[in-house]
Amino acid sequence: MTDLQLAGPAPTSRPAPTPRPAPTSRPARAHGPGTQPPEQAGRAARDRSGLLLALILTGQFMAVLDVAIVNVAVPTIRLDLHASGAGLQLVIAGYTIAYAVLLITGARLGARFGHRPLFQAGLAVFTAGSLACGLAQDTGSLIAFRVLQGVGSALMVPQVMSLIQKTFTGAARARALGIYTAVLAGATVVGQILGGVLVGADLFGSGWRPVFLVNVPIGVLLLVAGHWTLPRLPVDRERRFDLLGLVVLALAIGLLVVPLVLGHDLGWPRWTWAAMAGSVLAFGLFVLVERRIAARGGQPLIHGRVLRSPGLLPASVGIFVVMLNFSGFMFSFALHLQAGLGDSPLRAGLLFGPIALGFGVFGLYWQRLPERLHPSLPVAALLVVALGYLAVGQLMRSGGQLGIATAVLLVVGAASGCAYSPLFARALSRVAPADAPDASGVLVTMVQLGQVVGVSLVGTVFLSSVHYPASAAVSGRALAVTTAVLAVSSVVAAGFASRTRRAATLG
Repeated sequence: MTDLQLAGPAPTSRPAPTPRPAPTSRPARAHGPGTQPPEQAGRAARDRSGLLLALILTGQFMAVLDVAIVNVAVPTIRLDLHASGAGLQLVIAGYTIAYAVLLITGARLGARFGHRPLFQAGLAVFTAGSLACGLAQDTGSLIAFRVLQGVGSALMVPQVMSLIQKTFTGAARARALGIYTAVLAGATVVGQILGGVLVGADLFGSGWRPVFLVNVPIGVLLLVAGHWTLPRLPVDRERRFDLLGLVVLALAIGLLVVPLVLGHDLGWPRWTWAAMAGSVLAFGLFVLVERRIAARGGQPLIHGRVLRSPGLLPASVGIFVVMLNFSGFMFSFALHLQAGLGDSPLRAGLLFGPIALGFGVFGLYWQRLPERLHPSLPVAALLVVALGYLAVGQLMRSGGQLGIATAVLLVVGAASGCAYSPLFARALSRVAPADAPDASGVLVTMVQLGQVVGVSLVGTVFLSSVHYPASAAVSGRALAVTTAVLAVSSVVAAGFASRTRRAATLG
């Protein structure tokens, strides 16, 4: 009896129905309308991740580029706008000061209102500021628009690290951080080269203006692409805004950065020393304010648990010193090449190629080194950096051209990348995703402060040893003194890097 027959005898008047085969399960469709096979979906996800990384790192590139590109245009700006020395300082420093002071504020705003809208808003402000700078008719307005650019960068840049932290994991995150390192190194060199090309070309008689206007089409393109590419990540709208902490921290950073930026050219008047002493007190007040807010159950600007993340503080200090050394050397070396050896801005920019290439390539591919080397890599790399700086100073002490020092610069750059990228990875490896914006703000602020302090302090060491116009030999001796100081600070950074091994083991 089949499953289609009734129980009981079969009727004889008609044949029993032919048994049907038991129904078989139909194979599930691999994908329906609007879906993709798994391998295509995975490839599409990687493509979207690649587009996202390209988008946000281009924004980061523009922000770093704008620090270096203006230096080359300063002589032309002075002639065209009849700018005073103090005015030129503020054209350069206005951007950096606003950028450094507001970075952590930008990170907190991103956590509160979303990284996507803050990145877009910062990019829009930066692009508008670039356009306004390119059209400025006097020094005062140029300074104001440079500050506006800095505000835009401060809103945009912290979102880059937060987006990397929240959208990439594992090896993809490590690779993204490596590319981030290459962008930081490359933008500084490209800024000097591109600035020299644009100013030298004098497009349509525009002189210095293209160094700002070049940002406008790129910014507009990124804004359009960001509308389609940037992810909509969850935001913490319940998190209260620590306005008091923001004000105190901005005051502390401002009291430190402003005198460092302006002090040397003004002859270090008394107010600069008073401001730096005040910054120490303001940082102490910030710690007290944050502790009190946390003790009351509030939500401080930087929670103690973020700073207690394994490896974050020593890695941050190590990153600060690496950037201090790198930016301070670039500044001093550029002066030596142009004012001491008589090289053009374009040639000087090109001579930075080896150190930037080494920094970028090894910062990106350091993980391909044997894994047994990874725990001790930052310490060993910083000791190599120290020896490299000493070697460059001694090789160029007599005022000669680069020669073999070119190879040494490549080694210094490679070792710097092998220190910077692992330290960045260790700093973030044990940070909870919810704390990524705060940790990102801390790290990006340390990077930016390292650049500001490097140019200011290392530049002061160099310029205190030589007064231009000077012979190549005198300039070379000043460079040797400066690189000796950089070697010592690299050893100090190695000491902090050694304290991050636990984070590397846990990660």
